[in-house]
Amino acid sequence: MSNRKIQYWVIPPKNDAEFVANMEEVLETYEKPYNVFCPVVCMDEQPVQLIKESRQPIPATENHPLRVDYEYERNGTASIFMFTEPLSGWREAIARSHRTKVDWAVEVARILEGRYADCEKITLVCDNLNTHTKGAFYEAFEPDHARALVRRIEFCYTPKHGSWLNIAENELSAMTRQCISGRRLGDIETLQKEIQAWSTDVNGSQRGVEWHMKINDARCKLKSIYPKIKL
Repeated sequence: MSNRKIQYWVIPPKNDAEFVANMEEVLETYEKPYNVFCPVVCMDEQPVQLIKESRQPIPATENHPLRVDYEYERNGTASIFMFTEPLSGWREAIARSHRTKVDWAVEVARILEGRYADCEKITLVCDNLNTHTKGAFYEAFEPDHARALVRRIEFCYTPKHGSWLNIAENELSAMTRQCISGRRLGDIETLQKEIQAWSTDVNGSQRGVEWHMKINDARCKLKSIYPKIKL
C-alpha cells in the first residue's frame, strides 16, 4: 500500500458556466471602489468544538510552564459567524450556539442596524447555502421588519465549491490559526470573549484587504473552468 500523503485542495469544476457567472460577479464586486453608502461586506461561518478541562491546570512558575492534563471533556459545539469589510479593514467574529436560518438572519440584522445603520444598502458576499436566504428574515422577524432588512441587502453569492472567493473565509482561517487552534475553550462565553479580543486586536493593527485576482486574471489562469464555445 502506498504511504504517500494526501493533500486536500479545492478542485474547481471544468466547463461550468454557472460557476463562471457567479465567480465573475464576485470578482467584479471586489473591483468596485469603496462606497460609503453601499459597502461590500463578506460573511462566512464555521462550527467549533467546545472543550473543557477534565482537571484544573497547574499555573506556570519560574521553573515550569503551564501544565495541562492530557484528558479533556467535550462540551458540545458552537458556530462562529465572521463578518468583514475588506476595503476598510474591519472584521468581527460572533459565537452562537447554532447556525440556523434564524441565527444567520439575526446576525445580519444586527450589523445592518448597528454598524451600517446609516447606509442605504450593503452588498453581502456569502455562500449560497439554504440558510442564507431572504426568507430567513421572515422566520426571524415580523414581515414589515423583515422586508425593511431585505431591501437593504444586495446579495452576491459565491459559486458552489468556490468558497475560496469569499474573503470572510480567509479571515476565519486566520482567526482559527491565531486564536483558537490548539486551545481548550470550554463554553460559548469564553469562546466569544477570545474571538472578540482577536477581532479588536486585528482591527487595530491591520489595514484593508488587497484582493489581487481580477476578472481578466481568472479568464487567463482558470481557462478550464470556462465553457468551450462551439460556433
